[in-house]
This record gives sequence, C-alpha cells and structure tokens, in this order.
Amino acid sequence: MNLLNIFKELEKVDPEFNERISPRRAAIKNMAGFGTKVALAAVPVALGSLLTKAYGQTQPTDVNGILNFALTLEYLEAEFYTMGVSAHGTLLAGTPAIGALTVIRDDENKHVAFLRSAIGATAVAKPNFDFTAGGTFPNPFLPTNYDVFLALAQAFEDTGVRAYKGQAPNLMGNKTVLAAALGIHSVEARHASHIRQMRKARGASTTKPWITGNDRGGIPAAAQAVYNGEELDTQAGARITGIAADGITITSAAATESFDEPLTYAEAFSIAKLFIK
Repeated sequence: MNLLNIFKELEKVDPEFNERISPRRAAIKNMAGFGTKVALAAVPVALGSLLTKAYGQTQPTDVNGILNFALTLEYLEAEFYTMGVSAHGTLLAGTPAIGALTVIRDDENKHVAFLRSAIGATAVAKPNFDFTAGGTFPNPFLPTNYDVFLALAQAFEDTGVRAYKGQAPNLMGNKTVLAAALGIHSVEARHASHIRQMRKARGASTTKPWITGNDRGGIPAAAQAVYNGEELDTQAGARITGIAADGITITSAAATESFDEPLTYAEAFSIAKLFIK
C-alpha cells in the first residue's frame, strides 16, 4: 500500500483534501513508523477511519462541498436505475412500468450531468456501488427480485427528498444554486410518489404516496434510518396533533403526513455509504 499515491488520487477529486485531514497528519506520520505485520494489517482500517472522519461526519459549508454531496447521491440513483432498466427491461417490456423507470433513469442522469457541470473541475468521481449493501439485501437486478428493486428505489428516492431538504438552508446564500437544488428536490419527490404507487400496484398493501410517522411502507427493517424522524408532529414550535379545525381534530398520522422532515448531512451520508464500496 502506498499512502502517498492514495492521497495524490484523492487530491485529484478533492483539492481541499489536505486541509480536511490536516488535524490528523500526526496519525499519518505514525503509520509510517509501524514495523510489525499486525500494525501494517491495521493500516487499511485506520485509513478508512481517517477518511470517514474527513468526509462522513462534517457538514460541508461551501457550496461546492454541498453540491458534491448531492452529486454522490445522484450518482447512486443514476447507477441504480440504469442497471435496473437494463436488468428488468425484458420482464417489463411493453408495460407502463418500464416507461416510468426509463424516465426516472433519464432524470437522474440529467441531475448528474447538471451537478458535474455546475461544480466543474472539483466534481467528485463516481464511487463504486454495492446495491446489496454487503449482502443485506438480495440482488435487486435478478429477474426474480424486481420487488426488491422497487423497495430499494423507494428508499433511495425518500432519502433523496429528505437529503435535499436538509441542505436547502445551507444554500440560502446562493439563490441561483438554491433554486436549482429545489428544482431537483421536487422532481425527486415526484419520483418517490410514483415508485410507491408502482409498489402498491404490485400488492404492497402498506404503501401509499406519502409517509405516515416513521413507517417504512413495507420495505426491510435495514432501511429504517431513511424514515426515522418522520414521526415528528411539531412544526415551528407548535404541536399539530390534537389541533381542532372546522370540527376535525388532527390525528398524529395526519400531522406527520402533512410535513416532510429533512435528513442531516450525517444521517443521509450514513445511509448512502451502506451502498458505496
């Protein structure tokens, strides 16, 4: 393992890499002094921890950092739908489903193209993805696993909607970029709704176009993090559950369905990294 080569490659896609890891340079120097096989075997783990700290826990404060985060999520969705349309195209040939998935695929690839263009030379490279999340989910691209594919599509879309919402306040200083991000956000919400309706048509009885509480809508428990926090029924400091209006008392379910909650950078990153090799 040549650490200098790894760092040079990282600098190509992230010119600010040195600044990100500067507080941890002592740890890198210590790695060079390790002499035992046990210590050398631990270097990949230590490096992985270092990169997680550099990239996974700190909310980007600059516009390009936020857009690169969005780009990573769009890479994931674009790759997922590109592979899905190819894998399930024969099964779905001539159906409205393949038409819808093709439109969503094209939308996600356009989002990638737009973000790469907007970011320019500092755009992050597309990661390698594992859509089984290390074997947590069955292979969604097998013909027999089309319903798994749709369940993951729902999770990815719902994550995207909440992640864009979470970053909107951090783009307030750049109205042009904010407007573009909100344009993508609303399209992701339309995708999410349509995927849920497609699952409903396939017999997923707990699925509806909106989210109630933190209910997953029938997808595996491993995706629960996508929905945690959606059970909030307080907005702007006021609890909505129990409010009476026009003779109707608002239930907890109605309160949570009426408002979508954001995901923080760390929350969205923790979901996405499950699928990044």
